[in-house]
Amino acid sequence: MATKDFIGYQALVDKALRGVVRQALIHAAKGGMMGSHHFYIAFDTQAPGVQISDTLRAAHPHELTIVLQNQYWGLKVAEDEFEVGLSFNKMPETIVIPFAAIRQFSDPSQGFGFKFQPQDAGAAKGGALVSRQEAPLPAKTEQPAPKPDPKPAPDTDEPGTIVSLDKFRKK
Repeated sequence: MATKDFIGYQALVDKALRGVVRQALIHAAKGGMMGSHHFYIAFDTQAPGVQISDTLRAAHPHELTIVLQNQYWGLKVAEDEFEVGLSFNKMPETIVIPFAAIRQFSDPSQGFGFKFQPQDAGAAKGGALVSRQEAPLPAKTEQPAPKPDPKPAPDTDEPGTIVSLDKFRKK
């Protein structure tokens, strides 16, 4: 049975993972998408600070997934949000998305992604984690992504077991 978390680990992990998204976007803003990298980013269209057109919000009243791959422009990354130009039904639009509004992030080319739990789902104040996904984000995408090989689960007898890394260190 868990005790009260006075440190706020879930909020710390949430902040760290949003930092991963920010750093990935900074990399893309500086050098463009390299190799087969591309990002699927799902966000809450009703979250505070989200700036999208009324038409786009009416079409996607709860969540929207964008794909940053080839056809985007003007990617600017700030401390708490990012801005990017995309085309929706052949209409150009610049959108602003606070990092706190992001629900899912994935780079299918690397089999990397995670999903944030809604902050009102009984999670720790300030955010919650978050499950690491082995598959890319579903739906609302322009192309299917390859499925990564499943990773074997660690061989432990009970959850929460502490494993020493000493035996793996070079002496």
